Amino acid sequence: MRTLTVRNLPAPLADALEREKRRRGTSLNQTVIDLLTQSLGVHGTRSNGLAAFGGTWTKEEADEFDRAVAFLGEIDEEMWR
Repeated sequence: MRTLTVRNLPAPLADALEREKRRRGTSLNQTVIDLLTQSLGVHGTRSNGLAAFGGTWTKEEADEFDRAVAFLGEIDEEMWR
């Protein structure tokens, strides 16, 4: 493994990394490794960022969403003539 030193890290970026570290509950080193791995698509880990939302709804919320978008699965026969 290699060691990487990053110099002159802008304060807003350092602050964002610190917030992300706390959010994830991991070390700063692991957070940076995970973010780099994900953003560069190493080992097929590239993501659209939606994984954080997966599994966060209750069954009731999911059912409500399904009811709200049910009409999107309907075909307008007149439109397809």
